[in-house]
Amino acid sequence: MAISRRKFLGCITAALGTTTGAGALAHAASNKDFTGYPDSFGVLHDSTKCIGCRKCEQACNEVNSLAKPGKPFDDLTVLDQKRRTGEASYTIVNKFGNPPVFAKTQCNHCQEPACASACFVKALKKDPSGAVTYDESLCVGCRYCMVACPFNIPAYTYNDPLTPKVTKCTMCLPRIKEGKLPGCVEICPREALIFGKRDKLVTLAWEKIDRNPDHYFKHLYGEHEMGGTSWLYLSQVPFTKIGMREDLGVTSAPKLTSGALGAVPIIVGLWPVLLTGVYAISKRKEKIAEEEQESAVQNAKDLASQEMKDQLLKLSKKMTKEKETAIANGVKKALVEVEEAAKKAEQAAADAAEDATNPETTSDDSEKEEE
Repeated sequence: MAISRRKFLGCITAALGTTTGAGALAHAASNKDFTGYPDSFGVLHDSTKCIGCRKCEQACNEVNSLAKPGKPFDDLTVLDQKRRTGEASYTIVNKFGNPPVFAKTQCNHCQEPACASACFVKALKKDPSGAVTYDESLCVGCRYCMVACPFNIPAYTYNDPLTPKVTKCTMCLPRIKEGKLPGCVEICPREALIFGKRDKLVTLAWEKIDRNPDHYFKHLYGEHEMGGTSWLYLSQVPFTKIGMREDLGVTSAPKLTSGALGAVPIIVGLWPVLLTGVYAISKRKEKIAEEEQESAVQNAKDLASQEMKDQLLKLSKKMTKEKETAIANGVKKALVEVEEAAKKAEQAAADAAEDATNPETTSDDSEKEEE
């Protein structure tokens, strides 16, 4: 159903009127200082121990029942190209430099997640366990989380038009609740991944750095970046050399975006109106596409019909020509036969006339018959 410009502006005015108060509340709430849950879990990734075997990728794929990749997990040629996480790959390993250094990438499960602060329907939340969880039933598909994430992690199932969703590492929260290790941690053959309470992992990491100052770059990535993350990293080289950002600072996303997020409830109020417009546009596109498809099918039918008619006409002309040629040949043959018959008849008549005008020949013949 079409909507007039006046009616559309009226809907916007009504939506603005109902969300002004909520906007002020949201602005205040977004300034809240939150540094993560106490006793939350985390994972320490020691990249100096990683051998790039991709076992963690395989375990993640199996634990989360993801689609199998085009190449098997024991095919290490994929490491020759830099990859990123996707809808069917919650974690990936990349190779850097020569001699090679390997680093694992997945959701870092920030203490104060940018994705959660950008999600106005609270589909993404920070769980007391340390994991950043995702509720598919609440998601409206705005994909603000993908834009907000400084680590470029969340992916979207664009190939699923009926039930699209945001995908990322879950930190294997269902397994953690069962008392199990995350799949990638459990399978790692070199113990490059250590699971435990985040505060204890921070202490362990600095003990490693202090004991081996020549082996480790003196920095624990994730301790303070963007307010801190649940995944922590050790490296032998500066983290920029293994594809990690060092320009993020230590301020959390909610503090950086508190002013901008104050307008989020207005977006919430406008969402039904905007969705109505999007739905109308989508249906219009579908109708146009359907009409174009029907027109294309009809054109194809007409073209095929015309081609068939042309072929039949050519065949008819060919048969008519062949028939006319056959008739002409038959007539010509008959005329030749008639002409030959006429010549034979004339010859016979001439012979008979000659016999009649020669009595001697006739008499001799009679005498011979009497003898």
